[in-house]
Amino acid sequence: MFFVVRVRGTTGVKRDIADTLDMLRLNRINHGVLVEENPSFEGMLQKSKDYITWGEITSETLSDIISKRGEFIGGLKVTDEVLAEKTDYSSIDDLSEALINGDIKATDIDMKPVFRLHPPRKGYESIRRSIREGGSLGYRGESIEDLVKRMC
Repeated sequence: MFFVVRVRGTTGVKRDIADTLDMLRLNRINHGVLVEENPSFEGMLQKSKDYITWGEITSETLSDIISKRGEFIGGLKVTDEVLAEKTDYSSIDDLSEALINGDIKATDIDMKPVFRLHPPRKGYESIRRSIREGGSLGYRGESIEDLVKRMC
């Protein structure tokens, strides 16, 4: 499972890339989504690589994101109590395991699929350069967790 974060805005973006970002549900800067690892999503990530960053995420980091930033449709925060009441999952850790394994999607339990994150503490590196060039854009592997922890 990939976690994808929007880094740049859409001023001057080609229409097909803007449509791809909309399909990924990345409508605003500093929004994050979970994306499956399959060829169609990987193609979408490559197409919009100049505006996003992504990498593999662990269930521990995902449970931190859900507990701090997760919301149900209607604006209700995701907590263990509300989760046990509304779904079959007893804790956020169980839910994050199920999401990582692909057993369930966030929309199946009426959870918003988009996480609204803070800008990262200490800021981004350059938002015009790729990770390989010392910037913030593109595939970053497991170091996405460091960025996400700075954004929660």
